[in-house]
Amino acid sequence: MTSQIIGGLGVPISIALAPVLATEVSGTEALSGLASSASVAGTALLSLPLAALMTRRGRRAGLVLAYLIGATGALVVVLSAVTSSFALLLLGMAAFGAASSANLQARFAAADLAAPDHRARAISTVVWSTTLGAVLGPNLSAPASRSFEGTSIPGTAGPFLWAAGIFLVTAAVVAVLLRPDPLLTARALAGPAEQSAEARSLRAGVAAVKASPRARLALLTVAVCHTVMVSIMVMTPLDLGHHGASLDLIGLVISGHIAGMFAFSPVWGWLADRIGRLSVIGLAAGLLSLAALLAGTAGDSHTRSAAGLFLLGLGWSAGLVAGSALLTDSVPQPARAAVQGLSDLTMNTSAGLGGAAAGLVVAQAGYGWLNVIGASLLVPLAGLLLFTVRRRPVTG
Repeated sequence: MTSQIIGGLGVPISIALAPVLATEVSGTEALSGLASSASVAGTALLSLPLAALMTRRGRRAGLVLAYLIGATGALVVVLSAVTSSFALLLLGMAAFGAASSANLQARFAAADLAAPDHRARAISTVVWSTTLGAVLGPNLSAPASRSFEGTSIPGTAGPFLWAAGIFLVTAAVVAVLLRPDPLLTARALAGPAEQSAEARSLRAGVAAVKASPRARLALLTVAVCHTVMVSIMVMTPLDLGHHGASLDLIGLVISGHIAGMFAFSPVWGWLADRIGRLSVIGLAAGLLSLAALLAGTAGDSHTRSAAGLFLLGLGWSAGLVAGSALLTDSVPQPARAAVQGLSDLTMNTSAGLGGAAAGLVVAQAGYGWLNVIGASLLVPLAGLLLFTVRRRPVTG
C-alpha cells in the first residue's frame, strides 16, 4: 500500500501533459494520442515478462524491476523533449509504461493470500491506496513544469523528471518492505501442484481461460473498461484546452477523474464480495456509458466534462475490481500468475490501440464521436454479461 501511494504519484504527474508534449515534439495534434498509447503499449508488452519473472522470483523482483524501467523511460522522455525527437519520445513513453504495469500488477499481490469471500475487497484496498498520489499528481504538473524555467528542459517535460525520482523511491520501498513475498508465501502454503513449473506456465494459463467462460468474461471486462477509459481520458486535456481551459483547470479535471478511479474502489470491492462480481460488472458498463454521454456532449461546459470524467473513473474502477476478482476466482491457483499477466497484456494492448486511434478520431471527426465509439465498445460486453447471467445463476 505504501508503494502504491508513492508510485501512484509518478504516473499522473505527467499523464495530463503527455498529449501536449507529443503535439509540441511532433508538430501535429493527429499524433498527440501516440504518446499515451506508447505508454499503454509498453505496459502491455511488459505484462507477460513481468508476470513470468514474478512466477519464478516472486512479486518483489517483478515490481522493483518495473519501477526501475519506468524511471529510465521518464528520463528518456525528458531527453526527447530536449532534442525534439518524436521517436525517442515514443521509446521513453513505452518504458515509462512499466511503472503503470507495476501499479496494476500490485493488485494481484493483494489477492495472493486473500480468502475467496474477501478477495475483491483485498484487491480494492490496494487499488484505493493509489488515491492520494494519483489525485495529487496532476495538480503537481504545473509546479513541476515551472520548476525548470530558465533551463534547457521544456516545461512540459519537467513532470517526467519528477516522475523518474518518484519511481526510484517506490522501487526502494518495495525492495525493503514487501517481505515476506506474498506470491512465494502462497505457493509455499499450497499443495504439490502449485510447485509444478508446467502448471504455472503461460500455456497452462491460456488453457485455464479457454476452459472457463467466466474467465473469458473477466478478460473482456478489464479489456473493454480499460480501453474505453484510456481512449476518452487521453483526449480530454486537448478538448478542454480547445474550450479555453487553463493548465490548472485541466489538472483539476484529471484529478477528479483519478479520484473516481481509485477513491471509491473499496465500495466496489465490498459490493463484488456481497452481491456478486457480475452485478458490479453490469454497474461498470452503465457508469461508463453515462460518462461517455456527459463528456461527449460537454462542449464549453467544463463542469459537465469534469462530471463525465469522474464517472469514467468510477466505471473503470468497478470493472477493474470486479473483473480482476472474477478472473482470480475462475482459474486454478497454479495458473493464476500467468493468467493475470495475460489479462494485463490483453487490457493494455486493447487500450493502446484505442488510445492510438483516439487522436485520429478526434482530428477527423471530433471529441464527441470518440465518446460515441467508446460507448459502442460496451455493447458486446453487456451481451456476454447477460448470456453469462442467464446461463447459470450466480450467488457471488
